[in-house]
Amino acid sequence: MLKQDKGRLLAWGGAVLAVIVLILASCATTPPENRENVCAIFKEKRGWYHAAMQSFEKWGVPVHVQMAIIHQESRFEPKARPPRNKFLGFIPTTRPSSAYGYAQAMDATWEWYQDKTGNHGADRDDFADAVDFIGWYGRTSHRRLGISKWDAYNQYLAYHEGHGGYKRKSYAKKKWLLGAARKVERNAARYSRQLATCKKELERRRYWFWPF
Repeated sequence: MLKQDKGRLLAWGGAVLAVIVLILASCATTPPENRENVCAIFKEKRGWYHAAMQSFEKWGVPVHVQMAIIHQESRFEPKARPPRNKFLGFIPTTRPSSAYGYAQAMDATWEWYQDKTGNHGADRDDFADAVDFIGWYGRTSHRRLGISKWDAYNQYLAYHEGHGGYKRKSYAKKKWLLGAARKVERNAARYSRQLATCKKELERRRYWFWPF
């Protein structure tokens, strides 16, 4: 009887572990269901709020700005890439850039981040690494260009065009990019308002492993 109970306990424990693995895998590889509400995002994706707050505490770029940039760049798709160019209008060929992941960081920019921060194991399809990258880049934009870390509009222009492009005002004749930056600004403002309603709850749950 004792052996049977032990066997059932081990089986139950294995089943629970499998469920945990499935939950974690799901959270890590699928975008949130409601991408327009940052409270819903953080409640669904346990650990994302803690990662975004760690980035804020390290680099000073607020959570709502980080999240608005990711929304614009990848809509929270971990393995997002730019669409392929089309030959004759319908035959897929090469991609226009090496941008990849939540933050759509290009190979060279990501390597620059890894070199400057020492975070050599960082992955672009890992949310915690992506928000750390965005925080680092925003802090660098602040130091090099004088852009406020809270200025979602200009932070996004520098993020998209690079620091050299921003200095040259390469964005000035790109109406579509100026529109995208205004969208980032609006999304950041909305996320900020939403966070004010759920921050206390998120802080209480910040260090809990199991969702509740």
